Amino acid sequence: MLLNVKELNVFYGAIHALQGISFSINQGEIVTLIGANGAGKSTTLNTVSGILRPRSGKIFFNEKDITLTPAEEIVRFGICQAPEGRKIFATLTVLENLEMGAYTQKNKKDINDSLEIVFQHFPRLKERQNQLGGTLSGGEQQMLAIGRALMSRPHLLLLDEPSMGLSPILVEEIFNIIQDINSQGTSILLVEQNAQMALSVAHRGYVLETGKVAISGECTELINNPQVAHAYLGAH
Repeated sequence: MLLNVKELNVFYGAIHALQGISFSINQGEIVTLIGANGAGKSTTLNTVSGILRPRSGKIFFNEKDITLTPAEEIVRFGICQAPEGRKIFATLTVLENLEMGAYTQKNKKDINDSLEIVFQHFPRLKERQNQLGGTLSGGEQQMLAIGRALMSRPHLLLLDEPSMGLSPILVEEIFNIIQDINSQGTSILLVEQNAQMALSVAHRGYVLETGKVAISGECTELINNPQVAHAYLGAH
């Protein structure tokens, strides 16, 4: 098991945002978290990546307890996040943004190899490498956010709402790339408002409702679950 999250409780002040959630990811899987706004999806990612601290519960990565590990160390262990809203550096070039993602790597050859991998996934970033991040389209900024996360060569990539604000054609392109990244050996934890798309690419899924896991299973099961279909897939 690559990631094992047990009984996680996270608070924002008095608000109990995550209420004892547990889930796991095996090596090579795409696992998705779906649910309404405020269900705790982004909070879960931010806790796994060390941005938030849980009040109780445990997070194991490769069987190592990383529950209280600082965020920058978690990147060194092999977990990296492409955050919601992209949060690229608008005044830096595409290349500089990508190099920021490689801060854990000291070897110039390793950084160049990582760049090559990113450019294979995102040829458009190669074309625009000298352009300022802030001048890119929304889709290109999303590619840059994912590319920057890939620069650290993560074993586990955390993606927070990668389709947000994108046209249907670009959403399809981004999800094809996500599958491509996964097929080359990177495990992925995907948070996504577009449940239909998320369940079509992931292996397993967890449905979060107000900070708790309500339903979990193989994505084929979840797609055919009337409760999930009605609430998240637009079925009547």
